Amino acid sequence: MKITEFLQPQGVKLGVSVADQNAAIDELIALHNAAGNLNDAAAFKDAILAREAKGSTAIGKAIAVPHGKSSAVSKAGLTAITVPAGVDYKSLDGQPSKLIFMIAAPEGGADTHLEVLSKLMTMLMDDNFTQKLIAATSVDEFMKVIDEKETEKDKEVAAKAASSASRSLNLLAVTACPTGIAHTYMAAEALEQAAKDKGYAIKVETDGSGGAKNVLTSSEIAAADVIILAVDKNVEMGRFDGKRVIKASTANAIHNAGDLLAKAESGNVPVYHHTGAVESNTSIDGDETLGRKFYKHLMNGVSHMLPFVIGGGILVALSFLIDTLAGYGTTGGGNFGQMIPLSAFFKYVGGLAMSLMVPVLAGYIAYSIADRPGLAVGFTGGLLASNGNAAIAGFVWGSEEALPQLGGFNKFIANFAFQGSGNTVSGFLGGIAAGFLAGAIVLWLKKITSGFPKSLEGIKPVLIYPLCGVFLISVAMCFVLNPIIGLINTGLSAMLTALSNANMLAVLGLILGAMMAIDMGGPINKAAYVFGTGMLATASDYMTQGAQMNDPKVTACYIAMAAIMVGGMVPPVGIAIACKLFPKKFTEAERETWITNIIMGSSFITEGAIPFAAADPIHVIPCTMIGSGIAGLLSAVFGCTLMAPHGGIFVFATVGNPILYIVAWLVGSIITAVLLGFIKKNKE
Repeated sequence: MKITEFLQPQGVKLGVSVADQNAAIDELIALHNAAGNLNDAAAFKDAILAREAKGSTAIGKAIAVPHGKSSAVSKAGLTAITVPAGVDYKSLDGQPSKLIFMIAAPEGGADTHLEVLSKLMTMLMDDNFTQKLIAATSVDEFMKVIDEKETEKDKEVAAKAASSASRSLNLLAVTACPTGIAHTYMAAEALEQAAKDKGYAIKVETDGSGGAKNVLTSSEIAAADVIILAVDKNVEMGRFDGKRVIKASTANAIHNAGDLLAKAESGNVPVYHHTGAVESNTSIDGDETLGRKFYKHLMNGVSHMLPFVIGGGILVALSFLIDTLAGYGTTGGGNFGQMIPLSAFFKYVGGLAMSLMVPVLAGYIAYSIADRPGLAVGFTGGLLASNGNAAIAGFVWGSEEALPQLGGFNKFIANFAFQGSGNTVSGFLGGIAAGFLAGAIVLWLKKITSGFPKSLEGIKPVLIYPLCGVFLISVAMCFVLNPIIGLINTGLSAMLTALSNANMLAVLGLILGAMMAIDMGGPINKAAYVFGTGMLATASDYMTQGAQMNDPKVTACYIAMAAIMVGGMVPPVGIAIACKLFPKKFTEAERETWITNIIMGSSFITEGAIPFAAADPIHVIPCTMIGSGIAGLLSAVFGCTLMAPHGGIFVFATVGNPILYIVAWLVGSIITAVLLGFIKKNKE
């Protein structure tokens, strides 16, 4: 399919002057409309903007290629404008775009537009071609430059095909990027051009949004001398076992294709040995920095944890909504969310799903580090992080009175590890530590058992690694991490009680709000929440003894609970706002969760912010702490009170000064969003 069959002369406009990206989009859509490609211009613009929201289609080098697939398109078409002065199209290289093509594809139609776009991408890699288009003084000249270049490319492709048919290939490549197709095909074109310049035959498999094309066969892989992987996402590596492999990113291939070919020429390419895992390849020869390795392992855990957070969190939010509709919004108390069988079902299932998030996080961090043997060890560490030690003492001995009967080492274990008092849940921060520790433990076990007889190879993954690994991670969690958290929480509880007794409610609100955002449902968050529920019980005791609702000591208890809930509602909502205001700061997958975070934040489910905090704790946690702390402070200063222990917006009927409470919530959320916009780095 020729590009000029999609691009008609009436679809080209040269020397355009536009104020911004939106104006450029309007110009291109008007050209599509004039060419008869659309049946609803407004709906097609919505499709274009939805695609841009996932990431700018400006590919750098002064080029942008917006594209959309919609039922508003009557026939596939291509339009183009040149903007000599340039327009800010949010390009990753920060440079203005001067040449902009727009593809319109009908919904449900063939993916012909992808083939056209991929061909266009490879042609635009030629700077001379691009400059000729920008400098064109007439539409006829513009069309002629495209037609000549396309004819030249078609001849090159035919020559390559003939060459490949006449001789076996000795150089292969795979290019892939996680979203869009521009970088996939630009990297492929760069490698093909570099190979052509050196006189080498090369076949490139492109794994773009339309699926894998030009797929490498097993016979081609077997005959290859070197395989270049220029990918930004996980690919199946097992097929390359025993071959010489160069690992790179698409950016490496686009900008340094010649260097990659020189590396292949040198013969100094390591042989790849597959371990059984799907691996991501983001650096040449796998020579990753320590920080990059840490991030890759962490994100492997976060990506697997995210469905549990979202699915479980929304089910829990639905349980609150059901009880509110059933009339229990003000009377549910501690059982709110499970007052009727239907709500109890949602609360139970959602709670179970969310209880798995820390074990899954730890398990898949360990899996990323140590492959499959790390799973069991990581999951165990995560379970201990999310459940703590205190429950074990009650389960084994039943009561504190049984402890004095113990002696020696057993008494040491009982007093230190299985603490009968204090919160020993280390939460998601403990889960992250458990995941990395579990991976390290399994790697260490692999190393010390490497000299075992071959006859014992079969029992390593089913006996030695899980038995020794689970024991070691359990000792580390129960005797080090969890007890340390218990001591910290005991101190925090004493501090909060002292502030309450001194009637320092503004300071108390500030600290309680900030505590809710430090570890998003972890031990510090839970320490604040437990303190709040304890204050509700204290208020109930005061009223049983004859105190009135307006008694200052009763009001102080309800003010504390209000500060806690608003502090817990801020992080997910603040992050959701930031995703919309500062999209460049987040990945596409992160941006797509903004609605979920609004729901979870509104339901007082702080855990919705965990994936963001886990992926970038240095930047995210301080922002959420400040926003939540200010929300808690304002709530206390406004004298907002809360009589329910949970529920978010579903229990606002029990809030004193609800309008000001909403103001405190929104102010804290906006502050969090703005801070994230200033502090977080842009994501590629």
